[in-house]
Amino acid sequence: MKRTGMLVGGLVVGTLISTACWAQESPAQSEPAKETAAAPAPPPAATSTSTPPPMLNAAPKDYVIGSEDTLMVSVWNEEKLTATLPVRPDGKISLPLLNDVQASGLTPMQLADLIAEKLKKFVADPRVTVVVTQMNSQKVFMLGEVTHTGALPLLPNMTVLQALSTAGFSQFANQKKIYILRIEDGKQLKLPFNYKMVVKGERMEQNILLKPGDTIVVP
Repeated sequence: MKRTGMLVGGLVVGTLISTACWAQESPAQSEPAKETAAAPAPPPAATSTSTPPPMLNAAPKDYVIGSEDTLMVSVWNEEKLTATLPVRPDGKISLPLLNDVQASGLTPMQLADLIAEKLKKFVADPRVTVVVTQMNSQKVFMLGEVTHTGALPLLPNMTVLQALSTAGFSQFANQKKIYILRIEDGKQLKLPFNYKMVVKGERMEQNILLKPGDTIVVP
């Protein structure tokens, strides 16, 4: 009887062990395989555009080109025809294929149209951009008790106060009696400017926009 009991007990233990092993293996076998994540699609290839990139112009659209200005003339897809060059004293620029082209007296857009028209003999559908990189033709003049006398390049929308900040005052300057000489309709105007008042935010109407040829006098 003891031998029979031991045999039965062994069979029961073996059955329990087999059941436990099956229970541990079963979930792993029944778990469905995880789907492999799809690789992200590659970005679309960049496509070329037929429109030239925009170019920043240092001068306003209505700026009139003059002698001593520096221009960058760019022809789309024509690197050999793209150049940065000065406007000569005679008002002309020299370009490949075209030789001399009148630039003085034209706006950048007008000059671009003129160059494009002339290039049609050599280039199919030329696209021309003209950028004024240095505005040296338009000047104002500083006289009197300033640190830097003489010609000063006229920047877009430059005021009297801005010009004076560039020129500086000498120790003897009468900052209340400054005036601007301007020629209009063949007549010379004398426009007052009280620096002491303007820097305090008063009489701001005196801080006018300068025009080419204006002369600022600091007594």
